[in-house]
Amino acid sequence: MPDFARLDDFLESTDTDGYLIDADSTDSDQYYLSGFDAPDPFVTLYDGETHLLFPRSLEFGRAKRESRATTVERYVDFDHAELVEEHGSEAAVSHVLARFLESYGVDSVAVPPRFPLRTADGLRARGVDVTPDTDGTITEIRATKTDEEIEHVRAAQKANEASMQAAEDLLSAARVADDGTLQYDGEVLTSERVKEEIEVTLLRHGCSLDETIVACGADAADPHDRGSGPLTAGEPIILDIFPRDKTTKYHADMTRTFCKGEPSDTVREWYDLTERAKTAAFDALEPGATGADVHDAVCDVYEAAGLPTLRSDDRAETGFIHSTGHGVGLDIHELPRLSPSGDELEPGHVVTIEPGLYDPDIGGIRIEDIAVVTEDGYENFTEYEQRLVV
Repeated sequence: MPDFARLDDFLESTDTDGYLIDADSTDSDQYYLSGFDAPDPFVTLYDGETHLLFPRSLEFGRAKRESRATTVERYVDFDHAELVEEHGSEAAVSHVLARFLESYGVDSVAVPPRFPLRTADGLRARGVDVTPDTDGTITEIRATKTDEEIEHVRAAQKANEASMQAAEDLLSAARVADDGTLQYDGEVLTSERVKEEIEVTLLRHGCSLDETIVACGADAADPHDRGSGPLTAGEPIILDIFPRDKTTKYHADMTRTFCKGEPSDTVREWYDLTERAKTAAFDALEPGATGADVHDAVCDVYEAAGLPTLRSDDRAETGFIHSTGHGVGLDIHELPRLSPSGDELEPGHVVTIEPGLYDPDIGGIRIEDIAVVTEDGYENFTEYEQRLVV
């Protein structure tokens, strides 16, 4: 059960009666606050306890069984049909919500930064005070993981490593054709074929993903290029896998860079530098340090080697051109930030460390582990070996 003491403090400091979310459970704040997974939008009210309101009866029984809410109600419980007759279908919704809030003595609500404007306007028209929570208090609360959440990430990372092994096995078993492309089972080995192997392996381990990165050569020089087409010997291949556990909804994240055959001297040099940058970042990772401190440690390594970073040149298009890492949990990118704007790190923060170097003439190198900040440092969840040549 999450600790909502910080949300209680927020409501008290803003003199609001409750916190309201109107979204489906793909909104991670909704899922976290409600403790319920539903594909259609519903309303969650937190006033020290959690109350759910559904437009229809479809999810009503399951919500009573599965959610951690104190109460579960439907529009019909607030005379929705009569309100439709009196006010029309659109206005009736705001009347239902107002009655729902009134039943808990709630006259004012805070809402997350992204909140339906129609819902806010409708409640204001019914006399409810609606205040935007521009800081995203629940998102901030989610950044500090419970022991249970940490285990969820750890389990997702185990599946992630199995999928990385399956991908590396494909690359290892491939042969180099005369034209320099990789071949496997008599066919050209493509980015798409490796992604398929990754996805199938993750499904077998209870995880899934919408996209993954298998990018070779110049494609790998763009940090978010998903990669496509034939894979080539002698060029770095970035594999960045970020699955989500289908049961717990928690993510993991890991990147490795491989080269089939002999890499260039520059690729080897960049790989060694990136290993050193990752080590420097972990050396800086501890409670009380800031995300900016960790990011600076990476920039120090690259800049000392004469390579550009966004810290040394905010217009740089090659070199180290992204932040050092990010939080991971219900979202693949969430707080805290390991970047120039990164705030103080706390025990329970789950973060990636992912330095990298990029240049279309050379390719890309990135190595990424995932770890949790602890009371006395950190614990790295990642057990997967680092190697360049396969």
